[in-house]
Amino acid sequence: MARSESTDVLVVGAGPVGLTLAAELRRAGVACRIVDRLPARLPYAKAVGVQPRTLELFERMGLVREVLDAAVPMRGQLTYENGAEQGRVELVLPPEVPYGFAALPQYDTERLLEEFLGRWGTGIERSTALVGFAQAPAGVTSRLTTTSGDEVEVRSRFLVGCDGAHSAVRKGLGLSFEGGAFPEEYMLADVEVGWDLPPGYGVRSMHRGEDGAIDDLLVCIPLPGNGRYRMSMLVPPELSAARQVEAAGTTGGGDGVTHGLEGGTAPALPDIQKVLDRLAPEPVTASALRWSSVFRISHRLVDRYGEGRVFVAGDAAHIHPPTGAQGMNTGIQDACNLAWKLALAVEGAAGPRVLAGYDAERHPVGEEVVGRTVRHAAEGVQADPDDRETLLLREAQLLVGYRESPLVTPLAPDDPAPLRPGDRAPDCGGLTGDIAAHPVRLFDLLRGRGHVLLVYGDHPAGDSAADLAAAAREFTGGRMVTYRILPADAPERPTGIPHHHDSRGEFARQYGAGEGTAFVVRPDGYVTACLQPPRVGALKEALQRVFAP
Repeated sequence: MARSESTDVLVVGAGPVGLTLAAELRRAGVACRIVDRLPARLPYAKAVGVQPRTLELFERMGLVREVLDAAVPMRGQLTYENGAEQGRVELVLPPEVPYGFAALPQYDTERLLEEFLGRWGTGIERSTALVGFAQAPAGVTSRLTTTSGDEVEVRSRFLVGCDGAHSAVRKGLGLSFEGGAFPEEYMLADVEVGWDLPPGYGVRSMHRGEDGAIDDLLVCIPLPGNGRYRMSMLVPPELSAARQVEAAGTTGGGDGVTHGLEGGTAPALPDIQKVLDRLAPEPVTASALRWSSVFRISHRLVDRYGEGRVFVAGDAAHIHPPTGAQGMNTGIQDACNLAWKLALAVEGAAGPRVLAGYDAERHPVGEEVVGRTVRHAAEGVQADPDDRETLLLREAQLLVGYRESPLVTPLAPDDPAPLRPGDRAPDCGGLTGDIAAHPVRLFDLLRGRGHVLLVYGDHPAGDSAADLAAAAREFTGGRMVTYRILPADAPERPTGIPHHHDSRGEFARQYGAGEGTAFVVRPDGYVTACLQPPRVGALKEALQRVFAP
């Protein structure tokens, strides 16, 4: 007979997405368990790109220093066609963006997240698989089994599937997963090379046949280590996993989703060397093969991100080509978006639209990412109609926003404000206080916080910062912190609210803040309301979209 246990949230899948979700829940004080069917972390450098927006989220969590210490910078890409250099792309973002692009093997990202989660005494329950679940109005009952044959029945308030492309949670919930698969297969390999190319640059080398089509391809992403790269290339026929499945007379994975690492014969160093001999920008020998595999690519999206008390995130909800390193980063944003909503729901503080807001906000993002990466895979990034700066900001995931969300307070269409509700809350520097000798960044104030109210200056028709702060505390049950941001030359009148002067005018410029403006910033770093003039009534109206009265 299965033993019965309980928790607030059960997270299935301990990849980067599930670990981020569990860490954010524990950081918010929510009890959760995280299970994974694998006995140990896989030693594969699968997802290696860490986007600037993900680093901002890691900073908000308190994890970014460890990630930066372990990662290497991605400075750009060198492109070659038929042996000739076609120029380089520089990954340069506007100076107000606090982080650049980085590369880190997925297993290291998972290790750092697992260690971070351990600070709250929560570990991964490995060799544990979800075999079924049933939900009721008050919660979800899940059945788990271990490789030792133990059966556990877990009752939870919520269940979240972060269990990948073949998600048991998605299947159990009956979500559709429409899309298709690319016919090409690729080899992945983690190797070292001794070429003289500049460090920190990816390499894309291709061969075009007489018909103009690309018939050979090599993509190299730098990894931590001396001359170490994660390489991908077209698979030769003798290593084709699809051919091996066909020859064996089987149908593969059984659920029709061909995505990710495949079984069969793994590429060896000679296989990698043959491609380098054809496509490397200069003669080079590969060595120190850490791992290799054959993988397939699909593009699919669920019809909805959850139902009732059960949700999906990451590859369980969306899969697509690895172009632009969007997959893992999109999944981590799923997790950060969902975590604070679940935390409020567990506490009984969530308004009626909060949980539905997860699908409303993240499904359009997943749809856009799948569509864009499929286009880029078919036509190349150079075919994108956006200008170079916009393209980089989008690849960095800094343009993700929720202006149409039911949880944000929209501005009038003719309002000229450059920063609108639903937009990412940008960082800014030069904030000076009365005690700290050095200026701080806005992200320093937001780090580790939940909902934050930022009140800039004073407005003659607005309510006082003290009244706004009191209303925010009362309406949110003490869950909202208030900071005053003052113009550089404004005198300080004691109000009992922490304050900083905008000594370089960066806050006013980045936020488009006129004298007397208030901004509500939520836990995942997005603006949910811009109030000018800031009045208690308007603030409560904005908070009613999120908090239960």
